[in-house]
Amino acid sequence: MRFSHLAARSLAIAGVVATVSLSFALAQNGKKPFEPQVGQAGKDVIWVPTPEALVEKMLDLSKITANDIHYDLGSGDGRTVIAAAKRGARAFGVEYNPDMVELSRAAAEKAKVSDRATFIHGDIFKTDFSKANVITLYLLTSLNAKLRPTILDMRPGTRVASNSFDMGEWRPDTTVNGFDGCQYCTAHYWIVPAKVAGTWKLPNGELRLEQRFQVVNGRAVIGGKEMPISDGKLTGAEISFTVGGTTYTGKVDGNSMEGTAGGAAFKATRG
Repeated sequence: MRFSHLAARSLAIAGVVATVSLSFALAQNGKKPFEPQVGQAGKDVIWVPTPEALVEKMLDLSKITANDIHYDLGSGDGRTVIAAAKRGARAFGVEYNPDMVELSRAAAEKAKVSDRATFIHGDIFKTDFSKANVITLYLLTSLNAKLRPTILDMRPGTRVASNSFDMGEWRPDTTVNGFDGCQYCTAHYWIVPAKVAGTWKLPNGELRLEQRFQVVNGRAVIGGKEMPISDGKLTGAEISFTVGGTTYTGKVDGNSMEGTAGGAAFKATRG
C-alpha cells in the first residue's frame, strides 16, 4: 500500500504532536518511577524485604493451601502475598505506603495472580483482618505484641508466622533457625488457641482449667478426689492434659469439649 505525500505528512505531524504531548505530561508530572529502598522509613518500621526463601518457609510452616484466606500485615513490596497467591490462597496485603501498594499491584499483575492477590492501602491497626486464617508478619516484637490481643481473639486454629520477631510472652509453637537458602533466617510460628479457662462439668466431677496462651493447667475433681492437671496444651481447638495418670485428648467448641480419656469417651460443659 502506498501513502500519498499528504497522508505521510499528516502522520509525521501527528507523531510529533504525540511525542510533545507525552514529554509535556511527564514534565508536568515530575515523578520518576517509584523504586523502594532498603531501610526507607515507614509508619511503624523501616522497610527491609523478607528473603524469598524465608517467605516460602513461613508459608510452609503455615501449611497454606488454596482453601486459606491469608493476610500479610505490613506487606511492603507484596512478595509474601504474591507467593501465597501462587499457592492458590486468597491473599491480602495491608500496607501504609501508597507507592508500595501500587508497586505490589503491578507485581501481582506481572505474576498473573492479581485475581487472588489484593493490596489494601491502610493501617494494620485499623484494618479488619478477622476473616483470615493465616497471618504473616515482619514487624518488631513490640508491634506484634500490640496486635496480639486481636490475633488471640481470632478463630482457634488461625496460623501465624513471623519473620525474626516473636510475640513477647506468647511463646511460639515452633521456631526454625536457618535452612537452605537462608542460613541466618528465623521463622516463628503460632496457632491461635481456643479459650478454655473456667470450670468444666464432667459426669463424674469437674475440671478447673487455667490458661496462659497455649499452656493449660489447674485442678480436677474426679469421683470426689482432687488432683492437679499436668501437661496441658492447646493446639488450636485441640486440647490434651493429664489427670491422675489418665491422659485426656479432645476438641473444644465454645463451651463444649469432647474427646477420650484413657480410651473412654468423655464430654465436658463449661459453666
